[in-house]
Amino acid sequence: MASFLEVKNISKAFDGVQALDNVSISIDLGEIHCMVGENGSGKSTLIKIIGGVLKPDNGEIRINGKFFSPGHAIDSIRKGIQIIYQDLSLFPNLSVAENISLNQLLEKGNKFVSKKTVLQTAEKALEEIEEELDLFAKVEDLSMSKRQIVAISRALTQNVRLIIMDEPTSAITKAEVDHLFSVIMRLKKKGLATLFVSHKLGEIFEIAEYVTIIRDGAKIGDYLAGELDNSRLTFLMTGQKIDATAYQRDREKLSNDNLLEVKNLNRKGHYRDISFSIKRGDILGITGLIGSGRTELALSLFGLNKPDSGDIILDGHPVSISSADAAMRLGVGYLPEDRLLQGLFVEKSIGSNIVVTVVETLLNRFKLISGDKRKQIESKWINNLKIKTPSADLPASSLSGGNQQRVVLAKWLATNLKLFILDGPTIGIDIASKKNIHDIIRDFAREGVGIILISDEIQEVLQHCNRVLVMRQGRIEAVIEDPQSVSESNVFDIAAAQTIDPVS
Repeated sequence: MASFLEVKNISKAFDGVQALDNVSISIDLGEIHCMVGENGSGKSTLIKIIGGVLKPDNGEIRINGKFFSPGHAIDSIRKGIQIIYQDLSLFPNLSVAENISLNQLLEKGNKFVSKKTVLQTAEKALEEIEEELDLFAKVEDLSMSKRQIVAISRALTQNVRLIIMDEPTSAITKAEVDHLFSVIMRLKKKGLATLFVSHKLGEIFEIAEYVTIIRDGAKIGDYLAGELDNSRLTFLMTGQKIDATAYQRDREKLSNDNLLEVKNLNRKGHYRDISFSIKRGDILGITGLIGSGRTELALSLFGLNKPDSGDIILDGHPVSISSADAAMRLGVGYLPEDRLLQGLFVEKSIGSNIVVTVVETLLNRFKLISGDKRKQIESKWINNLKIKTPSADLPASSLSGGNQQRVVLAKWLATNLKLFILDGPTIGIDIASKKNIHDIIRDFAREGVGIILISDEIQEVLQHCNRVLVMRQGRIEAVIEDPQSVSESNVFDIAAAQTIDPVS
């Protein structure tokens, strides 16, 4: 019996660059199938071909054994294939009910639509996956995980048979991931197929039955999830062995004096009674669920969220960090969670983004920027951080996610940093790029920079930090002095308040 979807020998090139080379994949109804690969491996190109957005150069698609050549996205939708992209393609100013019902109503071509019909359509779709949402709430007021439920429910109104999810967990917490996976399991029980596109290894093993691996536009193979483990999957995805050694601070080389001390820091509604210290060369991890206060604390240390009380002591001296400029003058840098909106001027050149923090050092005696000094700084950091670009003059928007993050790192590392705060430094970045960024962070810690690494990926802080703070509801719930001695599930239980036993 033929699979619901069969993609055979698909190839696609853009301007002479081979994005896909003879790739095949098949998916049965009721199957949870993961497609994995690094950024740029061809995953997005393949799902756009399946979804009728792009046409392949060679190869064929079959649905239920019959040849299928979609001319437009609507052709794939009519065959029961729905793609939920990372941006979800929802209307933020419309209600939950309107977003769920709109596509079906447009497909039917109704000239007049009653409010009752809109509500009934939305209610039915939510009931199918046993979810409840406020039908009158505007989508812009929902969390990302609830918006995903809206997108899935919208797909159910159009007789969907296969839902393709493109990096659906890139912007949600572990608890929200668990909820999403429970919805995917309900879809499976209803006989629907799911193609889950990701590069987060832990999630792949948690949800997948079958795994297709793509690297550099070519299929490496199809595997039962049980045939793989982290190290093998990483090697198949990247073509290289990723070292997983724990980070240790060099106590002999670096001073044991505190670089930073935070004492009884409070800000109403954000965090309370926060105390910790950092030595030069420490990589201090901070983890916790969204709303735990971790980002609010980071912003206070960078002068963007003034605390109500408490003390910040830097290099043995009490300091008042009242602005980002004040933080920078003290040698404090901050890499924000949203690199596109807060970390980069995406339409400005790569070089401009790198030198933006050190413009004053580039001025000549006429108070004009020295072109030679500027090029020297740009070249130094492009080379040091291995930023892949043919020219520093190209816009930052031309770079991959991993290379954009290297640019944000470069602009701070070009300054004389003492303390570097990184909030979600590897969000949306593939395995090889993550390793490169972790290596950069470790190298600067070894040179004596104090690092605060904030992440909701618990394994990231356990692996790459020599101490970890676990935050919940604005407080430090646990201090982990030996991150290698505890499990990810133990830390999650603390962050989610499923246990009251502290780890120390």
